[in-house]
Amino acid sequence: MSDPTKSNPPSSGPVHFIREIVEHDRQTGRFGGRVATRFPPEPNGYLHIGHAKSICLNFGLARENGGTTNLRFDDTNPVTEDVEYVESIQEDIAWLGFKWDSLHFASDYFAKLYDVALVLIRKGLAYVDSETADEIKEHRGDYYRKGVPSRYRDRTVEENLDLFARMKAGEFPDGAHVVRAKIDLDSQNMNLRDPILYRIKHAAHHRTGTEWCIYPMYDYAHPLSDAFEQITHSICTLEFEAHRPLYDWCIREGGVFASQQIEFARLKLTYTVMSKRKFIELVDSKRVDGWDDPRMPTLAGLRRRGIPAAAIRNLCERVGVAKADSTVDYGLLEHCVREELNRTAPRALAVLRPLELVIDNLPDNPIAGFEAPLSPEDPTLGTRVIPFGKRLYIEREDFREDPPKDWFRLAPGREVRLRYACLVTCVSVDRNAEGEPVRVHCTWDPKSIGGTSPDGRTVKGTLHWVSAEDAIPAEVRLYDRLFTSENPGSTEGVNWLDEINPRSLEKVTAYVEPHLKTARPGSAWQFERVGYFSVDKDSREGALVFNRTVTLKDTWAKIEAKSKAPPAAKTEKDSGKKVDKVAKPVDKKPAEKPAAAAEIAIEDFAKLDLRVGIVRTASLVEGSSRLIRLEVDVGEGRLRNIFAGVRAYYPDPAPLVGKRVIVVANLKPREMKWGTSEGMVLAAGGPPDSSRPHFLATVHESAQPGDKIS
Repeated sequence: MSDPTKSNPPSSGPVHFIREIVEHDRQTGRFGGRVATRFPPEPNGYLHIGHAKSICLNFGLARENGGTTNLRFDDTNPVTEDVEYVESIQEDIAWLGFKWDSLHFASDYFAKLYDVALVLIRKGLAYVDSETADEIKEHRGDYYRKGVPSRYRDRTVEENLDLFARMKAGEFPDGAHVVRAKIDLDSQNMNLRDPILYRIKHAAHHRTGTEWCIYPMYDYAHPLSDAFEQITHSICTLEFEAHRPLYDWCIREGGVFASQQIEFARLKLTYTVMSKRKFIELVDSKRVDGWDDPRMPTLAGLRRRGIPAAAIRNLCERVGVAKADSTVDYGLLEHCVREELNRTAPRALAVLRPLELVIDNLPDNPIAGFEAPLSPEDPTLGTRVIPFGKRLYIEREDFREDPPKDWFRLAPGREVRLRYACLVTCVSVDRNAEGEPVRVHCTWDPKSIGGTSPDGRTVKGTLHWVSAEDAIPAEVRLYDRLFTSENPGSTEGVNWLDEINPRSLEKVTAYVEPHLKTARPGSAWQFERVGYFSVDKDSREGALVFNRTVTLKDTWAKIEAKSKAPPAAKTEKDSGKKVDKVAKPVDKKPAEKPAAAAEIAIEDFAKLDLRVGIVRTASLVEGSSRLIRLEVDVGEGRLRNIFAGVRAYYPDPAPLVGKRVIVVANLKPREMKWGTSEGMVLAAGGPPDSSRPHFLATVHESAQPGDKIS
């Protein structure tokens, strides 16, 4: 299996706490300076984008340090596992650009796991419990009640060994007995209250068949499998932090290699769910078209949508590794996708909602077509010829009969540029019985071939088009976010399924230039002025299907959104009317007034470059009681790293993601202990110990990253 990133490995990237742990272990000679990681998925579903962060971290750390990474399937539950999932997981990892050094299954170790259980029983550290599942749950207690010993907890070693052997031999039905560790029923950590190590399941396993009818629990098999493979750094997500004492107990009492478990915060995205249970519900209820539906956050779905693996790796690197949970704005993923596809995707012309355009004064077949580059970013891709003719299709939304101010697209009497071709002017419109435009008539300027005006006149509008005679019809699937809520399921009284976006998929019959006739499934294209698209696997010869990967930024949508913004509230001075002032409550002790700042001239204020920024990620800064780390899009094609001292007001930084904030963009970068801060976000409000709220200063939702504030 090839490793496409091996020839050009990524840099080590920013320092984070796991890199520091690994480096310290190497410097001190722990594990003999060796680094061995593993990625241990359960083969009970498809991987999602949250797994991508773990994959990149495990494989990346090993590669940076000349180590190894194993792929191990934790296949300890035969009821939920399937070979389909095993194969899909291997395909996803290879697609992301990684190659495992060794392939394993937890089922490889069933015999060794059984032997360790015998050791624990002989040491008096495990026993066979014959209570029912409900009794065990009740007797374990909860966070307010201590556990109660099972009446079978003090069985003799001999009795336990006999029962365990008979469990293995298949003498008992499911649920009759379990094997439990004997640890601490008084522990505040519920994972240590005599956890179950083995249960009986008379079910065929996808690899071992019916050889076994007892299966180890994940919390038992996981640490011991790490130990059997001599994994040095067992990296897992934060929800396993409370399981670490049990992980260490199994290794210590089992007398095996001492692997080290390290936890990090998982990747969470807005407008998505990351639960396999919810994925199954979406698939089974036919709300999506399978695990690889392009609206799903599964890696198979993202791949089918056309999202490149490099964009996901870039996202994982930008998000970073931390101990505190944070939520990443879906817009950051889209930003990474646009950044990658702008560099790699060839261009093509496609019209999604066609309106016929007839050039009345164009002679019959004066020009066969126009040569255009396949990519302005990569000239080595070459060129293609776009057929031209008297009858064309343009986008319906590029024409308005009664255009508003600042409309630069086509309208009666208006001149526009046809991309790569020429200048045309609209002279008349044909309408249907309902009065809707069905055809626009234009004249062309024969001297404007290539799209330049011979007399140097300014033509601001440029439209994309295809030849009506030569264009190929294609099904285009316009995908949007699957949910309307940033955090599905978080609204009280609202079922998460009711938050599915009813407009997450729209199918249209489009017309594309003939160069796309041989486009291969999976290939990515930029439809100029429209967005990035990928050829779907449903495509057949003569029946192309494209999936929209991500849109381009729509300048006119931005203009219209601004025009609909509510007017600013009038001040007393603006209205010219007397305004009743609200009486202020009188404090028993007058508050101290802040000292007045020194006056500055307007020229001094003008030196500040205030810009609109969108917060793409927000996370707590480990080791600081004041700071939150923000990654802010200021319209520069990259994200700025900004540290804001607002942690006291936002103990959970997730609500900051997506906010349009005011950034002091020309502030000199400041080197801090945790990295470089590249600006400042403005905020206002009361001090932390007051009842007055404190907020980041925000702007209207129509504002775009990089807009100047004055």
